[in-house]
Amino acid sequence: MLGQEILKLLKQEIPQIEYERYIKQLRYDEEASRSDIALFHAPNPLIARWVKTRYAEKLSHLFEIKTGVKPEVQVDVGKGKKSPQAPRGGENSETLHAKAANKSTILNPSYTFESFVVGSSNQFAYTAAQRVAEKPGELYNPLFIYGGAGLGKTHLLHAIGNYNLARGKQVIFTTLEQFMNQFTHHLRNHTMDRFRDKFRSCDILLLDDIQFLSRKEETQKELFHTFNELHGAKKQIVMTSDQHPKKIAGLEERLRSRFEWGLIVDIQPPELETKIAIIKKKCELNGIHLDNDIVNYIAANMGNNIREIEGIIIQLNAFANMMNQRITLDFAKNVVKNQIKEKRENITIDDIVKVVSRELNVKPSEITSKSRSRNIVAARRIVIYLARSLTPNSMPSLAQYFGMKDHTAVSHAMKKINEMIENDENFKTKIEELSHKITSATTE
Repeated sequence: MLGQEILKLLKQEIPQIEYERYIKQLRYDEEASRSDIALFHAPNPLIARWVKTRYAEKLSHLFEIKTGVKPEVQVDVGKGKKSPQAPRGGENSETLHAKAANKSTILNPSYTFESFVVGSSNQFAYTAAQRVAEKPGELYNPLFIYGGAGLGKTHLLHAIGNYNLARGKQVIFTTLEQFMNQFTHHLRNHTMDRFRDKFRSCDILLLDDIQFLSRKEETQKELFHTFNELHGAKKQIVMTSDQHPKKIAGLEERLRSRFEWGLIVDIQPPELETKIAIIKKKCELNGIHLDNDIVNYIAANMGNNIREIEGIIIQLNAFANMMNQRITLDFAKNVVKNQIKEKRENITIDDIVKVVSRELNVKPSEITSKSRSRNIVAARRIVIYLARSLTPNSMPSLAQYFGMKDHTAVSHAMKKINEMIENDENFKTKIEELSHKITSATTE
């Protein structure tokens, strides 16, 4: 089929992740298409709009190369037979949705509530975002989500937007930097009416990285009035930040108080189990298979920034494809070794002692003492094992740190821990969790 051949040609020219997420889901309508119009069907309006925005012109060019005729590429929603001509008469739901979409910022269609992995670290934020999406302007207005980089704040913003975009709502998603840039542009060109009309007439305003408002007096003033207009009209406002509004320096008190009118929720770094589930979900979305031991290794060693982790997964897959090699644990370790080395350069033995002592309920001074108590010896061995794994310290340097006679005592401790890891799956999981907590504590 001609359309499918065109999609295969496009696959060779675009990133694999974009092909798997969007292009692969298109279906060519051979019966409805003509020489001057090529009609594709997408499973939902979000993918249809994304493809039309990003690749309609490219697809048209590929048709011209293949057939000698350059058609107009149309992307509709659904799988049935449809006329490539625009419908006449009254507006249906798809027409209304298209109109709303044209006024909205482009959202990432893969960022939905269904693709968000929920754990104890993000459950409250996820539930609050869902409630706001279902009843915008009625519950928790504004909703303020804060937390570290790469923990899922932006994903939830897009999920709220995608949910409501599909319902025909007018949604605007913007980063604070984009908001400031547009404000400056319209101010200079004396077109502030257009700026205000855009941001004050939407149903839902999604603002990412609000912390960059710090000491931006003119932008704060404009946002203050935009906030009041939207809130007064019962339009939903959702914001994200890397910190609580009380901790954003240089923020006007009147804005700070308004940010606190609704609900403030935080997202914490994911616990190991949630992190593993997130990695598996990212692999599924990107069409990448990784064995459990590779997933566990990445989870234990790559920190908490999910965007960085997704980048590593895509990088692994790209290298494997280029080298025509299966992704094994050794292959994965070799690919990510520089990133892990960079993260571990900041970890010290004292960091490890601090985390292990807290988790195993022993004093740091006891771990570094000469005590032969069973629980203290066990904790000391774990510290030694983790120090060898997570830091560049040699066995002689570890022996010196713990006041041991020579490196043979360190070697003995390593052997004991390795035996326990091989024979006890629960112990292995505990070591991985400790490793995760140590790397998290030193990379936040």
